[in-house]
Amino acid sequence: MRHGCKVNHLSRTHAHRVAMLSNMATSLIMHKRIETTVAKAKALRVYVEPIINRSKEDSTHNRRIVFSYLHSKEAVNELFREVAQKVANRPGGYTRILKTGIRHGDNSEMAIIELVDYNENMLKETSKKAAKSTRRSRAKKAEAPVAEAPVAEAPAAEEAPKAE
Repeated sequence: MRHGCKVNHLSRTHAHRVAMLSNMATSLIMHKRIETTVAKAKALRVYVEPIINRSKEDSTHNRRIVFSYLHSKEAVNELFREVAQKVANRPGGYTRILKTGIRHGDNSEMAIIELVDYNENMLKETSKKAAKSTRRSRAKKAEAPVAEAPVAEAPAAEEAPKAE
């Protein structure tokens, strides 16, 4: 029984799972996007987000820790040089999972996991949405500028007697 176990074992031994996640994380960093099953994508997100978070501070200690997870010099250099610059201002959520349907061979749910700041198509769409206003957030149309002149006070209206 798996009471309280929050790790998806993915039907693999510990060593196989760690090696698989390390290889997938390396591929994700090098290619910026990979296609896999939804379960593996969710497990990879948990694995790779702390690694990307470490890359924000470039120190020998952080490079060694990241290398112990990735086992690839090229991936570590790519992560600390290029990816870290793109995610420097982002507080978290460095990856995005997009479900793509099912695999015909075994009917498993497939997904694309990608680094958020590298999808130019999505970035263009969000900038267009930001520029386009919606009904609820429509600002009032700017009125013609009025010259600043002293406004003549209107005569005070007579107060109606209050009913008691």
